[in-house]
Amino acid sequence: MFSPVTKKIMNTKKSVTYYKQAVKLMPGGVNSPVRAFGAVGGNPIFIDRAKGSKVYDVDGNSYIDYVLSWGPLILGHAQKQVISIIKKSLSRGTSFGAPTKAEVELSKMINQAFPSMQMMRLVNSGTEATMSAIRLARGYTKKDKIVKFSGCYHGHNDSLLVKAGSGAATFGVPSSHGIPRDLTRGTIVLPYNNIDKLKSVIKSRYKEIAAVIVEPICGNMGVVLPDKGFLSEMRKITRKYGVLLIFDEIITGFRFCFGGAQKLFKVKPDITCLGKIIGGGMPIGAYGASKKIMQHISPLGGVYQAGTLSGNPIAVACGLKTLQILREMDYNKLNKLCAYLCREITQACNHHSMNMRINRIGSMFTLFFSQEQVVDFRTAYKADTGKYAQYFRQMLKAGIYLPPSQFEANFLSFAHTEKDIAFTIAAVKKVLEKLRR
Repeated sequence: MFSPVTKKIMNTKKSVTYYKQAVKLMPGGVNSPVRAFGAVGGNPIFIDRAKGSKVYDVDGNSYIDYVLSWGPLILGHAQKQVISIIKKSLSRGTSFGAPTKAEVELSKMINQAFPSMQMMRLVNSGTEATMSAIRLARGYTKKDKIVKFSGCYHGHNDSLLVKAGSGAATFGVPSSHGIPRDLTRGTIVLPYNNIDKLKSVIKSRYKEIAAVIVEPICGNMGVVLPDKGFLSEMRKITRKYGVLLIFDEIITGFRFCFGGAQKLFKVKPDITCLGKIIGGGMPIGAYGASKKIMQHISPLGGVYQAGTLSGNPIAVACGLKTLQILREMDYNKLNKLCAYLCREITQACNHHSMNMRINRIGSMFTLFFSQEQVVDFRTAYKADTGKYAQYFRQMLKAGIYLPPSQFEANFLSFAHTEKDIAFTIAAVKKVLEKLRR
């Protein structure tokens, strides 16, 4: 790989050609909005293959990858043992529409890491998981309203796509067209990290509220951490007034430790939603709770949820092998590597008098071009997205693939090396020098 100082201007002719074809066939030329590079300018690069910490585009350019398929690939791309188990599983068939032994094994492993999930249901995506969890909460409590927090994204469910972050924030759209107003009236949106407002709403409206759903550590307005006591106080007030607490751990599950944010903060939710890492790069999701709550799911109870490809044997095999490997990995080493990278980026920004903040926990972080601390959606949205777009484009030219949006998280994997980090730091310094000029 070229050094970030001497790297030649990229040839992206093939990516441009494919993009011209794609825009005629798909909205924006992509199958998920943020991939379109709309927030950072230019055309998206088309990926051909990936290995370890790097992705390679159709023109042959290589990039150190900090997107990692938006979080699932904590072991890196095309990890040898994971690919081997996928091939073995493929030889047995791609889908059965029937129970398998591997589903039981994966569920056991998830239960060991998340004791709050005594029973669970595997689904096909994080969106399915949160959608099903909301339905379960309403069915269990016989109440209809849901509380969510501005900037927390829980998939493109109708009742939750209200003042969402992530892709919706990128395009400056607080909610989506096509959602009936009656559904959004059932969702109460509050500012993240404001426990007083949550307490006030629950005390006055608990008879209507089925559940509070939250990203315990936000990753969809950029990384935003909970204030001290925010989650524990949330647990106290919901328990006191008979409101269920749902943790959306689709990003945070297995990201910082063999467990999730609920393990880090010692806060036990009523329902947990998982995705991303539990599939190791394959489409999967899961939601789970106590037996008392989960027994309300069909065929045991009256809350219906089903899926033809739920528990898909390929996804389950990939996820199971990923978790088996993670159970033996040194998370502390990975977290320290990320901390070092963020310290060096901060020092480089300070050296060039850049207004910036880095929010980090474990192996995920976001660099905000902002003068103030980012603690909620309001402060995140004040970040200089134009400056981030310039930073993104220059880093891409240097061989670093970052999220094409200010409002997303960067991720490290166990495949990232000290050499990758040194290369990235050198690129950051060179790019910031250009931006300062």
